[in-house]
Amino acid sequence: MESLKQKICSEGVVLSDQVLKVDAFLNHQIDPLLMQQIGHEFAQRFKGQGITKIVTIEASGIAPAVMAGLELCVPVIFARKYQSLTLKDDLYIAKVYSFTKQTESTLAISAKHLDASDHVLLVDDFLANGHAAKALIELIGQAGASIAGIGVVIEKSFQNGRAELDEQGYRVESLARIRSLADGRVSFLE
Repeated sequence: MESLKQKICSEGVVLSDQVLKVDAFLNHQIDPLLMQQIGHEFAQRFKGQGITKIVTIEASGIAPAVMAGLELCVPVIFARKYQSLTLKDDLYIAKVYSFTKQTESTLAISAKHLDASDHVLLVDDFLANGHAAKALIELIGQAGASIAGIGVVIEKSFQNGRAELDEQGYRVESLARIRSLADGRVSFLE
């Protein structure tokens, strides 16, 4: 997706050979027009797949997931990173490790929003080592639902997440695939 790649090059900041900061348009401040384009692109790539729900993790995956949900006319569920007073009973729960935050979080989705009749599209902002995707896959499995595929805004292809998901047979669609962040520069695959 060319507009996303241009935005990464113009507003993304390479912090190290492993970390790309995109808080100017994706995960702190959000560019609504770009999110609309991202949602449209995911909808085009996954149309006709019988998707009934989109699932993401709070907070950075919500904007692209909502836009894809709008395009596909399906509800969006976000896995909460903590339990609250209003989210405590009948939950699907999984653990996820965040490389950038160096912490482990507990994810939770209410069982009343997801069940075995659902065919789910997973959407997330980044794919690196695949920890978030694997945690979402675990939650979907607890519900007995099926997975149509995984939509990723930015993939760090130099890390092993995609290879592991491909090996497990999941369809992964990434809108921008980064080959390298070496020398403070972003280089893309394809």
